Amino acid sequence: MGFFQKLKEGLGKTKGGVFKNIENLFSSGKIEESLYEELEDILIMSDVGAVTSAKVCGRLRERVKETGCKDPEKARALLKEILVEMMSGGEELQISTRPSVILVIGVNGVGKTTTIGKMAADLTRRGKKVLLGAADTFRAAAIDQLGIWAERAHVDMVKHTEGADPAAVVFDTITAGKARGVDVIICDTAGRLHNKKYLMDELSKISRVIHREAPDSDTEVLLVLDATTGQNAVNQAKQFKEAAGLTGIVLTKLDGTARGGVVIAVKEELGVPIKYIGVGEQIDDLQPFDARQFVEALFDGAEPGSGEA
Repeated sequence: MGFFQKLKEGLGKTKGGVFKNIENLFSSGKIEESLYEELEDILIMSDVGAVTSAKVCGRLRERVKETGCKDPEKARALLKEILVEMMSGGEELQISTRPSVILVIGVNGVGKTTTIGKMAADLTRRGKKVLLGAADTFRAAAIDQLGIWAERAHVDMVKHTEGADPAAVVFDTITAGKARGVDVIICDTAGRLHNKKYLMDELSKISRVIHREAPDSDTEVLLVLDATTGQNAVNQAKQFKEAAGLTGIVLTKLDGTARGGVVIAVKEELGVPIKYIGVGEQIDDLQPFDARQFVEALFDGAEPGSGEA
């Protein structure tokens, strides 16, 4: 099964729930004010958020007026284009240097360690040599879990003991990465939002190590969010953005929620691109984000470029 099909199935709860109402809305009636009002309500229910939902409807009004659109089905196509535009930009990982460094942050329970393992597998499939750094030394379980995923992804890992200095782990991982000629270094980190000062200090220390030991390397700071938490994920991201200088978002567990509209809210409200999305438990169920594929799957369309109607 291709990932587009997995994406369609993974978004089944969102499609079959709130977004089915969008299909019904555009398949009946005329293009009038009540349509925009109902659309806004539907988007809010899908965790797109009030501010972003209002923006979507405002842009649709403008686009309908500009094009002189009278057909609700054509207006639906305009809506799809607006959503693609809002979610597009910056999706590609910036990992052109050798080595490149990816820091992965996020609170416990969002699937952070699992995401690192799946990301390593994806990059390995793309021909990259990957090395993991177990810099979440706060929990012994985090180190052990990352080790299991390193084995599954067939990549090496650098680790210290529980309670070790995370920056020291990152230092040793970069040193080993350079010596082994790896393409991408992925470092796990501990995220503890209840103490933002500690988080900021820890990440600042890690950043100084990276800039000193790999000054010319591309560096990504990716926040892992659990999509099932909806608008709480957006609020969490705002706090992390304040503390950590994010370059991208990874949204996991999209297959477990009927409110997949949070994807739209994250990009629009934070101005931070979505790099990966996860729609299942398997190692290949985390894939680079593609806005057009996402929208087509959400509206149950044909795969982009397939030539189907």
